[in-house]
Amino acid sequence: MRITLTLVDSGIGMLSTAAALRAARPDADLILSMDPDHMPWGPRRPDDVIGRALAGARATADARPDAIVVPCNTASVHGLDALRAEFEPDVPVIGTVPPIKPATEHGGPIAVWSTVATTRSHYQADLVARFAAGHTVTPVACVGLAEAVESADPAAVADAVGYAAERTPADVAAVVLGCTHYDLVEDEISAALGHRAELFSAADAVAAQTLRRLGVAPTPDAARTGTVSVLASGRPSTLPDAALSYPAGAALALPPVRTGV
Repeated sequence: MRITLTLVDSGIGMLSTAAALRAARPDADLILSMDPDHMPWGPRRPDDVIGRALAGARATADARPDAIVVPCNTASVHGLDALRAEFEPDVPVIGTVPPIKPATEHGGPIAVWSTVATTRSHYQADLVARFAAGHTVTPVACVGLAEAVESADPAAVADAVGYAAERTPADVAAVVLGCTHYDLVEDEISAALGHRAELFSAADAVAAQTLRRLGVAPTPDAARTGTVSVLASGRPSTLPDAALSYPAGAALALPPVRTGV
């Protein structure tokens, strides 16, 4: 079964989820609907985020995607209800939730690295209360890290990672990556923490949930026949240069790649 998957995010934070989907289904066509004209979404009002997420999904409608994936915590918090109201049940919509529960199952104190806005949100506090009751949880506001990753600036990434690492208790055994941008610099984060903590990302879980919702199995050994298409605020485009500096982006840039949808 040939499947087409739309991914909606403001920028390259979607890359880790796209790479996980590509690894699980090399034959799937991926449409990466980014929004460079309005990024970042994090500081925007909820209504604005909803509007941008809907615009990103609608821009791919002509391609008749089999599922819409939202690999962005901000867009998932604010936009999932609106996206599902518009596209389901015909097209399943899969959101992203920080992997707090599996991190607690790892054992020991945990830290949740997320943006400043998410760290302060009722959404994150509710997730911690639901899935980490009885555990020691330290929220860590990663000032400027998502922006540094988006710009692919190694010095800015190092500064932002170092800032967050200094605020992560030494006894933390697991770190939840609560922003999909952080997945792209896992090696830098692990090194800054002295390799003492297990890192937990949502990308593989989101990819698995997408296939479950579609009722299809992963076929990692299939031929890589799936295409990658990119939209930039609705316009046919290519992967941004910053994306190519990360392994996930470089892997997605391998042929076959096409412009637009």
